Amino acid sequence: MSLFSLFGALEIGLIFSLVALGVFISFRLLRFPDLTVDGSFPLGGAVAAILIASGWDPFTATLVATAAGALAGVATAMLNVHLKIMDLLASILMMIALYSINLRIMGSPNVPLIMEPTLFSVLQPTWLTDYIARPLILVAIVLLAKVGLDLYFSTQQGLAIRATGSNPRMARAQGINTGAMIILGMAISNGLVALGGALFAQSQGGADISMGIGTIVIGLAAVIVGESILPSRKLLLATLAVIVGAIVYRFFIALALNSEFIGLQAQDLNLITAVLVVICLVIPLAKKRLLRRRNV
Repeated sequence: MSLFSLFGALEIGLIFSLVALGVFISFRLLRFPDLTVDGSFPLGGAVAAILIASGWDPFTATLVATAAGALAGVATAMLNVHLKIMDLLASILMMIALYSINLRIMGSPNVPLIMEPTLFSVLQPTWLTDYIARPLILVAIVLLAKVGLDLYFSTQQGLAIRATGSNPRMARAQGINTGAMIILGMAISNGLVALGGALFAQSQGGADISMGIGTIVIGLAAVIVGESILPSRKLLLATLAVIVGAIVYRFFIALALNSEFIGLQAQDLNLITAVLVVICLVIPLAKKRLLRRRNV
């Protein structure tokens, strides 16, 4: 693998680590199977791309895109909390609705940003090469997101969200408004995913309506891979594991696609993801079986 491909894999891995953090909040902390991710990721990209193409500065466009993703998460949570629609079904309905909403926002299947200023072009130092500067910028953004989440989920409100996901009945007994905590947690989760989508669109030179396909699988793969590498119940290490998992996952993908002897192509991406997730799920079970045999 070339140095350019290596930095490219790191760049995409860092972007999807934001998605993985969002998936971690919904699936692990809230225990909410959220497929809205497949819609909120392109939503972030669509909003950021159309605003930048309309003359907005990339910073404001990225913030608005993040807020749009948070609203999508709120809508999914409200379907579940207030309308009593099953969590999985509520997220599927929102994901389907967001496909049409994203098309409405963009006005076409894609919005190019080739000649437009992006967050990366604005922040990039003139003395640093583009493919090196982008990962460095993303490292700073991801670290800010991680530290912010660690600090927030250590507050009373953050602990209330974690309690809601862990044991909602006990949380209600302690006077926690579990419905409000679900809505808030889903807003944070999908806001992070939309932020990843906005950065992805600016990184790849445009937004596309199909850019969200399989996002939830990538996010889950990153979470599972991270938990296999750094198994821990401490939130500080758990969020770090998710980020590491996203980067390692992307390196595996890049390595598989760049290995000529394997013969894999770009269209095999979802197959590689599925196989990688299966391996990561099977390894812990295999370890437990080996330990049991040794003890016997």
